[in-house]
Amino acid sequence: MAGGGGAERAGAGGLLPTALRQHRRRESRERLSVCSKLCYAVGGAPYQITGCALGFFLQIYLLDVAQVDAFYASIILFAGRVWDAITDPMVGFFISKTPWTRFGRLMPWIMFSTPFAIISYFLIWFVPDISTGQVMWYLVFYCAFQTLVTCFHVPYSALTMFISREQSERDSATAYRMTVEVLGTVLGTAIQGQIVGKVDTPCIESPFFFSLTNSSVAMEELNMTHDTESLRDTRNAYMIAAGVIVGLYVLCAVILVLGVKEKRESSELQSDEPVSFLQGLKLVMNHGPYIKLIAGFLFTQLAFMLLEGNFALFCTYTLGFRNEFQNILLAIMLSATLTIPFWQWFLTRFGKKTAVYIGITSAIPFLIVVVVVGSNLFVTYVVAVAAGISVAAAFLLPWSMLPDVVDDFKLQHPSSHGHEAIFFSFYVFFTKFTAGVSLGISTLSLDFAGYQTRGCSQPDQVNFTLKMLVSAVPVGLILLSLLLFKLYPIDEEKRKKNKKALQDLREESNSSSESDNTELASIV
Repeated sequence: MAGGGGAERAGAGGLLPTALRQHRRRESRERLSVCSKLCYAVGGAPYQITGCALGFFLQIYLLDVAQVDAFYASIILFAGRVWDAITDPMVGFFISKTPWTRFGRLMPWIMFSTPFAIISYFLIWFVPDISTGQVMWYLVFYCAFQTLVTCFHVPYSALTMFISREQSERDSATAYRMTVEVLGTVLGTAIQGQIVGKVDTPCIESPFFFSLTNSSVAMEELNMTHDTESLRDTRNAYMIAAGVIVGLYVLCAVILVLGVKEKRESSELQSDEPVSFLQGLKLVMNHGPYIKLIAGFLFTQLAFMLLEGNFALFCTYTLGFRNEFQNILLAIMLSATLTIPFWQWFLTRFGKKTAVYIGITSAIPFLIVVVVVGSNLFVTYVVAVAAGISVAAAFLLPWSMLPDVVDDFKLQHPSSHGHEAIFFSFYVFFTKFTAGVSLGISTLSLDFAGYQTRGCSQPDQVNFTLKMLVSAVPVGLILLSLLLFKLYPIDEEKRKKNKKALQDLREESNSSSESDNTELASIV
């Protein structure tokens, strides 16, 4: 009897350290190394580098370098953005149907889309020597690139939920990612802006000059002699910049694939049962916190998209800083990069909703000042730095708050899993669709205002339109987004409760699994 009791006590004493060791091993598995976080973060750079170059420079490239009529340029930009938006849920659907492979479910999409994406991107910045079909050239390759970069970015965005179960680890990895992504926007702005800025894009004085002198021959001679060489140099500069960006795209994709391991079990509970895509889509779209979050950020992103798409033209024509606009854009992106760590600390210390209110509203006074003060280079740089601080918040917060919504969804629908790509892809879909509409309308409004292709100056109506597009309209959209964020229900208290409930559910699932294994071992 005594011997039996001692053996039982010894068994109990040995069981506790074993369980403790298993718990510690689980915790250590969930922690991400700095190297893993950096490799994961680097994967976000290609989307931002190419997106920033296209966002800031494609409009002015089509109008002044490729010499596409403003009306057709608006069609290219609108159709490309809308198609880009449509491809997000399509890719999300196909990802949800993709079986797991030894590389994971998301990584194959990233690997196989990269070669075709870089070819399409390079051809966007090539001016074909054809008299007809130029509009179709840009439309086809712009849409092709948007499709292929979506095949890269949607699985990459969903990868956030497959690198760790720990919310703190995901938030930390997201902060790394946002820092690198904003650094990617700096690289995109610097590479495109500095290479292209070294070459003077030729402009035509006022068309009234030629009408007054009645010299159509003089116009032709000007185009054939002075402009031809400069225009060719400008086109070559855009292609060189595209080549450098393509090289960075490949390098970042390789680092991501080799440095990050996709974990199948990271976002799935053992009690989960698969739900169809349409059922999952219905559940996602009926999830209140998700709808309120994307509605708020929808208008925020619209505001910054309008600013991004028209700021180069605003600096060039309205402010008269033709040779400085690329440096002003660089100041915005550098400021955003340096303040990402600050916003990560701020949202951790004061909460994510507070960070939204303060971070996004900080841009409003400066957007007003840049229009009121007018052509003042020092003030413009101050506004650029201040705008960059707000851009950093707009970059970081959506991707930091979306995982909170996914966790809330998991608690309400514990039997549904595998829909992370739906959450991320439809958020991007709504943002891109409305951004495409706004960018197309803004370019079309410039055409209606009388935009002069390759003009050294623009009519007053064009300058007034540009002021509206970079100041009044973004400010109105930001104010509207703040009203919508008031309805978002996941504050810090709710987020902590969800985190604890989800941990309890996972521990219960793991305990049940371990208890089954122990029972099986004792039977054996």
